[in-house]
Amino acid sequence: MANPNLMNQKQIIDVVKFRWLWLAISAVLLIPCIAAIIYLMATQANHAPVKLGIDFTGGTILQYAVKDDVTVDDIGKIREDMVKEGFMTPVVQNINNDNAGQVSKDGIKNIISVKTGFIDDKTGETTAKINNIVSDHVNSAELVQTTSVGPSLGSELLKNSVVALLLAFLGIVVYISFRFKADYAVITLLSLIHDALFVIGVFAIMSIFSNVYVDALFITAVLTVVGFSVHDTIVVFDRVRENNRFLAKKYTFNEIVNASVNQTLARSLNTSITTLLTLGALYIFGGSTTKEFIFAMILGIAVGTYSSIFFASVLLAWDKEIRDKKAAKKAVAA
Repeated sequence: MANPNLMNQKQIIDVVKFRWLWLAISAVLLIPCIAAIIYLMATQANHAPVKLGIDFTGGTILQYAVKDDVTVDDIGKIREDMVKEGFMTPVVQNINNDNAGQVSKDGIKNIISVKTGFIDDKTGETTAKINNIVSDHVNSAELVQTTSVGPSLGSELLKNSVVALLLAFLGIVVYISFRFKADYAVITLLSLIHDALFVIGVFAIMSIFSNVYVDALFITAVLTVVGFSVHDTIVVFDRVRENNRFLAKKYTFNEIVNASVNQTLARSLNTSITTLLTLGALYIFGGSTTKEFIFAMILGIAVGTYSSIFFASVLLAWDKEIRDKKAAKKAVAA
C-alpha cells in the first residue's frame, strides 16, 4: 500500500520538472552513438553497426607471448608485412597483461594478438609464415594459442545472436503489457532501445577510432544489460502504479511519478553502485580477454540506471500528460 505521507517527505530530485534536461542529456549521449552506428552500417560490407570479430565472421586469432617490450612501430611493421604477404585486413594488437604469466611462462610482458581471415592450414605453412613475420620484429615471440572459427559457423552464430536479442525484447514487451499496460510496455521498450543504442554506439565509436572488434561475449553483455535495465525500470513503474492507485485523487500524476522515483532512488543507486564496484574490480584486476565484456557491462548498467530514473519515468509522465490533454479536447468537442 502507498504511504499516505509520501508527498510530505523530502524530495531529493524533481525529475519531471527538469525533464528537458534529462532528455537533452540522453540526446547528447545517443547522437554520437547513432552517428557512429550509421557510419559503420554505411561503410562496412556486412552493414553491421560494429566491427564484428571472428566469432561472427569466421577467422583465426594467433596469440604470441612476448618477454621483451613491444613498441607501436613493431606492431605497425608486423601489420605491413602481413599485408605484403597477402593477408587481408589483418588486425595486430599488443595486449599489456599483468596476468599474462598465467598464459605462458613467467616473465611475459606482452601478448601480441594477430587476427586474420580463416586459416585452413593443414600443412602449417600459413601459420609458419605469420610466425616468421612476428619473429622478424619481436625476437622473443612465442605462439601460445590459436583459435579458428569457420565462416559458416560465424554466420550462424551472428544470426542466432540477433534472434536472441529480438526475442528478449519481444518477451519483455509482452510481459510488461500483461503486468502493467501497453503504454508502460512501449516506454520500457524505448528505454531498453536507449540503453542498447548507447552500449552498441560506444563500441561503434571504439571500432572506428581504436579498431575494436566485438565477439559473442558482447551479445551476452547486451542481453545482461537489457535484463538489468528492465528490472530497474519495473521497480520504478511498480511503485508509480501502486502510489497512483491510492493517491491519484489528491495529487497529479506528475507529482506521483516524481515522488515514486525519489522513493526508489536510494535502492536503484545502491544496487547499481555495488554492481559497478564489482565490475570495476574485475575490469582492473581481471584478464585481458574479458575486459571488453566487463566494459560493456559497466556502460550498460550505468546508462540503465540513468534511463530508469531520468528517461523512462519522464516519458511515462509526459505520455500521461499528452493523453490527458487529448481526452480533455475530446470532452470539450463533445
